[in-house]
Amino acid sequence: MNKFCVITNRDKDTDLAVTSEIVDYMNKNHKECLLLEGQNPVSCSHRFTDAKAIPEDTECAIVLGGDGTIIQAANDLAGKGIPILGVNLGTLGFLAETEKHNIYEALDSLFADQCGMESRMMLHGSIFSSSKKAYEGIVLNDIVITRSGFSRIISVSIYVNDELVDRYRGDGVIISTPTGSTGYNLSSGGPVVKPDARVMIITPICPHTLNSRSIVVSSEDSVKIKIDESKKTQEEEAIATFDGRMAILLQAEDIIDISKAQEETKLVKINHTSFFNILRTKIGQGGE
Repeated sequence: MNKFCVITNRDKDTDLAVTSEIVDYMNKNHKECLLLEGQNPVSCSHRFTDAKAIPEDTECAIVLGGDGTIIQAANDLAGKGIPILGVNLGTLGFLAETEKHNIYEALDSLFADQCGMESRMMLHGSIFSSSKKAYEGIVLNDIVITRSGFSRIISVSIYVNDELVDRYRGDGVIISTPTGSTGYNLSSGGPVVKPDARVMIITPICPHTLNSRSIVVSSEDSVKIKIDESKKTQEEEAIATFDGRMAILLQAEDIIDISKAQEETKLVKINHTSFFNILRTKIGQGGE
């Protein structure tokens, strides 16, 4: 590889010390490198990076930050087919391939094309209000529908391929990719799924029943969530978030259609560490 871009979360690399080291190392090795400093998602239409500024022939995006930075970069670069190498400057760094202390070894592997690629499926979601499309977007992690008020519950109906599966009353529901299964889905009692699987996970959040469980469906299925009217009505029944960004207000009878996206995220793999090893180290007890 010879042409790169570097995306930096300034909250994680405030003085651009790590970023500067990477850019200098690339220049010394006669590689082309475009530096794109992370933007404030709130002031930039909820986007982290201006993807239009990235040349089409870019071969790899090096993303410095935590899991949230990598997820946002994946959304921003969706459709461009640019692989992402995540450098962990955060805490957990589950999606990151390397830590900052061994970044030079990782860069050398990239320069020599001694790396693999892992494709991660994404989800496409569309929100319909009064039969009109109000919003659409893609996610690498999850789409979350949750209550909009304090100390109240919401009711949602879940359909798979237009067949009613269940109705959940509680704090909401998560529709997750395998990549997102180790995030909010896991915290809500959902299953961990290997990232190369092609499935969607439907997990209720704090359901007000004893028998509600996660449901795993094929990536070829379509999922529809209908917001039901609750007993304690108010104008906004729920909120939808796509990979944690934005907050789209939902009313009773609104519908969210979710299916596998055409776009995929490519993650650069250098260490060839198994998923289960990462799972034990990052989320488990860290032992063998």
